[in-house]
Amino acid sequence: MKTIILIALLVVSGLTQAQANFEKGMSKAFDLWQANKTDEAENMFERIAKAEPKEWLPNYYIAQINSLKSWTEKDATVLKAQLDKAQEHLDAAMLKSENNTELLVMQAQVFTNWVAFDGMTYGMKYGGKIAELYEKATALDPTNPRAALGKAEWEMGSAKYFGKDTAPYCKAIEASIELFNTFKPESQLHPNWGKERAEAVSKDCKA
Repeated sequence: MKTIILIALLVVSGLTQAQANFEKGMSKAFDLWQANKTDEAENMFERIAKAEPKEWLPNYYIAQINSLKSWTEKDATVLKAQLDKAQEHLDAAMLKSENNTELLVMQAQVFTNWVAFDGMTYGMKYGGKIAELYEKATALDPTNPRAALGKAEWEMGSAKYFGKDTAPYCKAIEASIELFNTFKPESQLHPNWGKERAEAVSKDCKA
């Protein structure tokens, strides 16, 4: 009996230590990212992803970093490498965590990167998929502010493109800000971005 208890305690202790190491590594990666050492942060997330094959968060943040890089990238070859890497890590994360609202939102973001780079080439290819991803994300979690913001922004962009009134989507942006005000992430490591973007879009609506 004592042996069984000892083994159980050792297992629990090992799991606790592993979780502590995971959190420490993630926090260090966030600190690097915050200090604008984006490449170093990305490398740290990659090391964590390899060391913690069941955790989806490192893959998610690698995808996000490459998505963010791509908004300002003008070189098609560099952009493709970034977005291919983002997609690779999103695919890996989705295998670890199915029907995950945050991953659906990030997938929509990556597809939007392609459209923003070359709307003529990728608009038809990804437009419908982006709309579907946001519909699914908001249906899975109506309280997720990133899903609400992404859906509203995408629909607002489509309305502008076709010369339609954007006022209803400005209201949807305001609604997403309310969601940001009440949202509580699962942990300090989980996604909690987007409020500043929502407020900026809302300000543009009122200008």
